[in-house]
Amino acid sequence: MKKIILILSLIVIHHTVFAQPKKVVADKIIAQVGDKIILRSDVVNAIEDYKRQGQAASLPPHPECAFLEAQLIQKALVLQAEKDSLNVSDEEIEAALDNQIRGFIQMYGSKEMLEEISGRTVYQLKEDFRKPFRERKMADQMRNHIVDGIKITPAEVKDYFSKIPKDSLPFYESEIEVNQIVSQPKANKEVEDYVIKQMYDYKRQVENGTKKFETLAKQYSEDPGSKDNGGAYNINRNEKFWDKDFLQAAFRLKEGQISPVVRSKFGFHIIQMVSRAGDDAVIRHILRIPPITEDEIDLSKQKLDSIRKEIIAGNLTFGEAVNKFSDDDESKFNGGAKVGHDGSTQITIDALDKEMVVAIKDLKVGEISKPVIFDERGVKKVRIIYLKSRTEPHIENLREDYNRVAARALEQKKQLAMEKWFKENLPRYYITIDKEFINCADLLDWWKFVKKR
Repeated sequence: MKKIILILSLIVIHHTVFAQPKKVVADKIIAQVGDKIILRSDVVNAIEDYKRQGQAASLPPHPECAFLEAQLIQKALVLQAEKDSLNVSDEEIEAALDNQIRGFIQMYGSKEMLEEISGRTVYQLKEDFRKPFRERKMADQMRNHIVDGIKITPAEVKDYFSKIPKDSLPFYESEIEVNQIVSQPKANKEVEDYVIKQMYDYKRQVENGTKKFETLAKQYSEDPGSKDNGGAYNINRNEKFWDKDFLQAAFRLKEGQISPVVRSKFGFHIIQMVSRAGDDAVIRHILRIPPITEDEIDLSKQKLDSIRKEIIAGNLTFGEAVNKFSDDDESKFNGGAKVGHDGSTQITIDALDKEMVVAIKDLKVGEISKPVIFDERGVKKVRIIYLKSRTEPHIENLREDYNRVAARALEQKKQLAMEKWFKENLPRYYITIDKEFINCADLLDWWKFVKKR
């Protein structure tokens, strides 16, 4: 029953409906908790899916044992969630299913291709996933219910840290916190008007049958993410990472229709609606980015230099300046902070783009750089950078790494609470496990209760 929280991550919502599996002799029930059964195929498919996601190297020893334990844990949590009347709303399940189907469509290129490869309609696929999705959500909810309210005190953190062998303490490279204010130079009106005129010409060529939209996209689009496949994207009305104006313009279109020229934060677009099913759609677009001259770049530099002087003079804080002036949507609402993949604002230097690395090389903590030019997805922008903090390479200690240590200590405390809960509740469940798993060390605690039946 060790590492219950960690092992829950092995439970994979598998999509083996897309594989062409070899014929097996027979499927069978290999375990049961209450009225919840576990089939051999549940374990085999989960392991195969784990491998398909590129996780083969991190498979635990005796993966069949580990994945069966993960399934047993989930079934027990689901049973208790049902007894405690915890509920997952139909809307939440539907949203999760829609998100999964969107992922499949993105993977296979279109709804039609997805249905052809799987041999099932989108509706049938959603029904296939409905039960496992609900069980996973209910297990997560029960786990959260068990550990809800568990806190960690400074004394507990200190005690946890004191028990870590000194030669096991992690080593951290130098980490920094940096914030930025970004200004995106605007092309002059004459250049913008010229680009817009060209785009309306593309639109006319498609509408009168002279050219195909995808041909023009491959020839003229400046979007490297879609240029080579004719400007195609699978989009959803509720996805947040799309530009708002782009998304609204796309979903105003009927199938086959082409939009007027649309301005987004990336440039100018024309959009063609290829197909649509509710909030999901397949579109093509052509992006043109009006060229920026040195004059526009200089205007952005002057603007940011004035802002920098105001901050240094104490007339406004860096955070206030970000909210008021920054053109960077990704960092505008967190004070301009650059964040790592884990969401932390403490990042290593290799997480920065090369222009930022050069810009902060000679900065001292607390200083703000002069305006510097950088390139973002083919668009020239200008920014000023605030170096908030910088750590030296070091072995983990409480003074510099308290939050990291506290997070681990809290997770261990939750782990112990989960183990205690299982020890108290397992005797109440009807449990069976197939004898082929009798030698699984992972299942020793479970076998104690199986043998009593």
